[in-house]
Amino acid sequence: MAVANTTKTSWRLQEIVAHSSNVACLALGKNSGRLLATGGEDCRVNIWAVSKPNCIMSLTGHNNPVECVKFNNSEEQVVAGSQSGSLRVWDLEAAKILRTLMGHKANICSLDFHPFGEYLASGSMDTNIKLWDVRRKGCVFRYKGHTQAVKCLAFSPDGKWLASASDDSTIKLWDLTAGKMITEFTAHTGAINIIQFHPNEYLLASGSSDRTIKLWDLEKFKMIGSSGGEMGPVRCLAFNLDGCCLYSGAVDSLRVYGWEPDRCFDVVPVGWGKVADLAICNHQLIGVSYNLANVSSYVVDLTRVKKSGSVIQGVIQDDQPLTEPSPKGSTLRRNYERPLTTCSTQRVKQSSESERRSPEGEMRSPSSEDEKESSAEIRNPEDYKEIFQPKSAICRLILHLIYFLPSIQVEPTVVATAPCPIPVVTTRAPTNHPPAPHPAPPPVVAMAKAKPQPSVILSSRNEPIGLKVGDFLPVSVCIYIVLGDDEALAQIRKGHDTMCVMLTSRHKNLDTIRAVWGSGDVKTSLDSAVSMKDLSIVVDILNIVNLKPSLWKLDLCTSILPQIEELLQSKYESYMQTGCTSLKLILKRFWPLISDTLTAPPSVGVDITREERHQKCKACYKLLKNLSDLVKNKADQVGRHGSAFKELQLLMAPLDY
Repeated sequence: MAVANTTKTSWRLQEIVAHSSNVACLALGKNSGRLLATGGEDCRVNIWAVSKPNCIMSLTGHNNPVECVKFNNSEEQVVAGSQSGSLRVWDLEAAKILRTLMGHKANICSLDFHPFGEYLASGSMDTNIKLWDVRRKGCVFRYKGHTQAVKCLAFSPDGKWLASASDDSTIKLWDLTAGKMITEFTAHTGAINIIQFHPNEYLLASGSSDRTIKLWDLEKFKMIGSSGGEMGPVRCLAFNLDGCCLYSGAVDSLRVYGWEPDRCFDVVPVGWGKVADLAICNHQLIGVSYNLANVSSYVVDLTRVKKSGSVIQGVIQDDQPLTEPSPKGSTLRRNYERPLTTCSTQRVKQSSESERRSPEGEMRSPSSEDEKESSAEIRNPEDYKEIFQPKSAICRLILHLIYFLPSIQVEPTVVATAPCPIPVVTTRAPTNHPPAPHPAPPPVVAMAKAKPQPSVILSSRNEPIGLKVGDFLPVSVCIYIVLGDDEALAQIRKGHDTMCVMLTSRHKNLDTIRAVWGSGDVKTSLDSAVSMKDLSIVVDILNIVNLKPSLWKLDLCTSILPQIEELLQSKYESYMQTGCTSLKLILKRFWPLISDTLTAPPSVGVDITREERHQKCKACYKLLKNLSDLVKNKADQVGRHGSAFKELQLLMAPLDY
């Protein structure tokens, strides 16, 4: 498996059902690339850890569909704009609503946080841009000039400018300190979907529905490059972290561009459909897209993508040699001057008193009732505590890195942490820097006892249950000495043969099921899986059937309900989740039929089909009745497991009547 993965440039990471209705927007946390916010027509904002299937938090408060979401730079806050024009800001670490801001007259189309200060910009279909002071709950300035919806906003890295892009095909650059427009760019011929500042230089990139990407020099205020060739509208842009190239996301493709002269270095096919956002972390690009209620995430290995050298297309003059990227530290344009402290000292142009108290309501603070209606429901306490409490406990740049990196070689190292005397084995990318000196090892007698194994084995755990670091270290040497490659591999391979036997057996069983499945008889396939007396096989089959509810039939329920009872009592969280999902589908799909069949009056004459259906419904009712007591007991649990069983308890309530 590992060998196959090393040949991949891009792959799909996962697909999740993000909302109970259609997803309307999403945003990645740009600092880590590991947090995802989704907004839906169900008026909720859900927070996810990319690569994990369970929602961390669900934020409520909006009464209209959420049209736009955005993380702040530290990923401690998230803002969401609704169809009605209202904004809500949540503090993710405190798990509470922070601000409710009112003032726009139409849908919110774009949002961005100021890189340093407590400011927030919003763009709307009402063509206005508003700059908000989050601390004071008020609009401090309103920028007018666009004639159509403002589709994208971006603050410059130094926090002095705000760029806005619109459906009117124009880009406007605003000076925050002067409170006025600096310049306007008008070369695009279609709606502009995305703008992005270069991380270091005075350079702005824009992508449009006219299928072009244009680059603008912010010293001379002129266009310095225009790249075509996209097969559809340009939906996302992201500069490489060192600014050497620009990544462009369109339908099912990623392109890598250079400029001065314009050229395309690489084209990577990626099956992400209409990609909605990009983020870069650890030499990988994460792309996310949505369709109906589903959100899909994809990974592109940037170490396998061309960022310079030979080009695919777009050389302006054939007789002119290509220019290599400038050495690190030397640039063609001036670099941004970032303040050394926060933006508390930076002045932002504020509206006059009369404008701030205008009838539009920019300064109207929400009532206490509005604040109480908004909430942050923690769906996944384990991940919430790991990610948001406290923020210093983790580095979000390596959050759940193991799920992303099938193609990056890593070397083991032992890191000592102050609170815990036992060293923790982690992974790190190869580096040329010398390792930091290790602190003096504590006495062996100070070692802490191993943690007790949890009663429920989480599906989102980051290490195997029961793994002991000491098993991978030689007894005769100090525990702080790093193992050599050969010795470490020998230790790790101790259980390799046993694991191979187990996986071979499982593969053989799945091949048997697949052969039966090919005949189109789903029930026989499930019966074969049940007869193998291996719950893992049953779970694998159920996970497939659950994705396509139309495969469920009444006679299938009679075979699988006894297995669901075992799954609900399993110590493995993933088994429990699969059992809950299957039971939920059965109740929603078949309970009306079971109830109507059992309460219907006897038929006149002989109806064999009806009798068979009656017998199946009677058997299902008996099995469901047995399960109801188990579900009631499990519903008393705290956390996401309790929530899932509470939902099942409500669905099974009619069984008691």
